[in-house]
Amino acid sequence: MDPNGILVFGGSGSPKLASKIAEYLGLPVGRSEVLRFSEGNLFVRILENVRGRRCYLVQSTAFPANDNFMELLFWIDALKRASAESVTVIMPYFSYAKGDKKDEPRVSIRARVCADAIEVAGADRVVTIDLHAPQIQGFFRIPVDDLYALPVLGKAIKSKKLQDLVVVSPDTGFVKQARRYATLLQCNLVIGDKERSGHDESAEILQIIGDVKDKNALIVDDFAISAGTLVEIANTLMQKGAKSVYAAITHGVFAPGTKERIDDSPITKLMVTDSIETQPTPMSNKVEIVSVAAYLGEAIRRIHNRESISVLFSNT
Repeated sequence: MDPNGILVFGGSGSPKLASKIAEYLGLPVGRSEVLRFSEGNLFVRILENVRGRRCYLVQSTAFPANDNFMELLFWIDALKRASAESVTVIMPYFSYAKGDKKDEPRVSIRARVCADAIEVAGADRVVTIDLHAPQIQGFFRIPVDDLYALPVLGKAIKSKKLQDLVVVSPDTGFVKQARRYATLLQCNLVIGDKERSGHDESAEILQIIGDVKDKNALIVDDFAISAGTLVEIANTLMQKGAKSVYAAITHGVFAPGTKERIDDSPITKLMVTDSIETQPTPMSNKVEIVSVAAYLGEAIRRIHNRESISVLFSNT
């Protein structure tokens, strides 16, 4: 890799992850700064020459979602106005991905609005992990690489050497991805049937489809905020005779109150990636962080060298 042709920057949402990615690539993190004024305005500044350089900006958009998203747009604009050759957005977690459809009268398709804003700001490419809905890629007119956390989380799960394992999808919407976990781990798939009646981040588990008696159950999902559904399905699995419950979640959003909820649950271990590092409260001791830095670093290396990144999906 030509060290004069690539720069990795980290926004306020992902400074640690950006540093780990740069370390994987054998590069320093690009110098920059963010100022926050008393009325809430953000001011970003690049502190080195980026003219003609291919820049990679690492920024998840959570806690606070709006500030980090606006900061992301300002970084893209600053880099383009400083004559960067290209700007690739490494957005491990896209907070507004949940707003992917107009399923009620008079509501915004928020993910589409954000996609338009990222494009207009000047991004040339977006790399993310486990979009809530893969079709969000179609909201963009620039390339979007939606990577899976499965290879990273799958390796962590295998290291536990769990016997009599079954993979549990918390709902029908995650069945396709859960089946990939089951295939990788060579075990059966169980499906939870849940119903969500409002916007309060809670859902009711109606039934468990499949046999979990005397099994070690592994719940897999793309994100958890309150962990209410995660804990409820864990309780249901134990009631159905499961020996133990583990969980693997791509994005640990973890709002206030989540730590206590997980602590009091029957979940033995909850594995999450480091796609989000700005959680407002401490994590439960049951949470195990699995880094995606090398995974994203390899994606950057391949994109920069104009190599295929399909190999990153080979284990999925």
